[in-house]
Amino acid sequence: MRIGFGYDVHRFTEGRPLILGGVTLPYEKGLLGHSDADVLTHAIIDSLFGAAALGDIGSHFPDTDAKYKGACSIDLLKQCCRELREAGYEISNIDTVTVIQSPKLAPYVSRIQQSIAAAAGIGTDQVSVKAKTEERLGYTGDGSGVKAYSVALIEKVK
Repeated sequence: MRIGFGYDVHRFTEGRPLILGGVTLPYEKGLLGHSDADVLTHAIIDSLFGAAALGDIGSHFPDTDAKYKGACSIDLLKQCCRELREAGYEISNIDTVTVIQSPKLAPYVSRIQQSIAAAAGIGTDQVSVKAKTEERLGYTGDGSGVKAYSVALIEKVK
C-alpha cells in the first residue's frame, strides 16, 4: 500500500465558472487557471500520481501545453486513473479537504463525491469530500482564492 498527498490553490476571477470536483457550482466567480482550474480535482490527481511515484499533475498535463488550455479536470483525473491501473495500482480511498470561505459546499458534497468516484472508477464509499472555511483569515478567508488538499491510498495489485 502507498500513500500520496496533493495540494493545489487557485485565485478567484470574474467570467469563469466555479468547478469543484467536476461539479459546476452557482457562484459569481470562478477560478483562474490554464485548465478549468478545478482545484479539488488537481489536488486529487497530485495525490494519486504521488502515491505511485509517477510525478505530478504538471509533469503529465503541463500548463505550457496548449492542448490542456480549458481542459476538463475530471477528464484529466480519468487519464490519471488509467495510468495508475496500467502501472498495476488500484485506489483504496481518497480523502479531501477544500478550503473555501464562500460559497458553502455542504449542499454539493454528495454530488462532488459522486463525480470524483465516477471519474476514478471507485465507489462513493471510497471518497471523502470535506469543506472548511478559514474563519476569514488569509487569502482563502478573505475570498481571494480556494485551496484543496487530498490524501490517497493506493495498492499494488499486479
